[in-house]
Amino acid sequence: MPKEKAIKELEDLPGIGEATVDKLKAGGVDSIDKIAVMSPYELSELSGISAEAAKKAVQAAKEATTVNYETADQIMNRRKDIGKITTGSKDLNDLIGGGVETNAITETYGKFASGKSQIGFQLAVSVQLPKDKGGLGGSVLFVDTEGTFRPERIISIAKAYDLDPETVLANIMVIRATTTEQQILSIDRADKLIVEKNIKLIIMDSLTSLFRAEYIGRGALAERQQKLNQLVHRLQMLADKYNLAVYITNQVMDNPGILFGDPTTPIGGNVLAHAATTRLYMRKSKEDKRIARLVDSPNQPEGECVIKITPDGIKD
Repeated sequence: MPKEKAIKELEDLPGIGEATVDKLKAGGVDSIDKIAVMSPYELSELSGISAEAAKKAVQAAKEATTVNYETADQIMNRRKDIGKITTGSKDLNDLIGGGVETNAITETYGKFASGKSQIGFQLAVSVQLPKDKGGLGGSVLFVDTEGTFRPERIISIAKAYDLDPETVLANIMVIRATTTEQQILSIDRADKLIVEKNIKLIIMDSLTSLFRAEYIGRGALAERQQKLNQLVHRLQMLADKYNLAVYITNQVMDNPGILFGDPTTPIGGNVLAHAATTRLYMRKSKEDKRIARLVDSPNQPEGECVIKITPDGIKD
């Protein structure tokens, strides 16, 4: 009796041929896991196969899919490998639990000139420090969507840490994205670069500006949120897969519905609110001072601290 073929790809499912696979992938269904959670009716509508064939394909996908679990102590042991990047400020490090974590997305939002990009520049240098100095001894992928990357700023901070500016700059891979497609592709194709260049930090400054410019009006909101959702989940996948840190900046708007208190609201809605592991709200204070407020963290209480933006980087 011939041995049944193991189901690993879409085309291995019963009743699913090459033409059907093309239809499914065009509709965003590119894995067996996605077939497993579809109803036969949905699959039939999307692919054009009969309801009976769709039923068999869904059942086969369910049988071929496994759900893996870990015990809490295994997760605790794995978290011992989590790295933390210093922000340059002891108070800010303490506020967020010791620094910007790997395996996580740290989001900073605030108005123009609130210090979001400056923290990014600081982290781009800090991550290159050895572990005992608050770094990870790694390189940086910097996705610049607003044209705000300044090598001069990197040089200034690097000199303050007695690092060779040319070496520090050479360890920062900058992608200037001018469309959302370029922005998404820069992350979709990042695996090879991460391995080859020992990337330990991905910075995206900013995550939302291009989406805000390209998807205008309520009619485009659903598509914008869907693509943003896919992008941040891809960032989280890379963070988990390579034990690296992700730092994103986000723009804000004034919410007219808030009559009392601060009306400043981050762009991206619930998609970003749920996706970011740690959320910081930055606002300007007097002179070179900025107030950093921890809005959300899985293991740190809400709080605030004051930091300074100096020629040498972020300081207390």
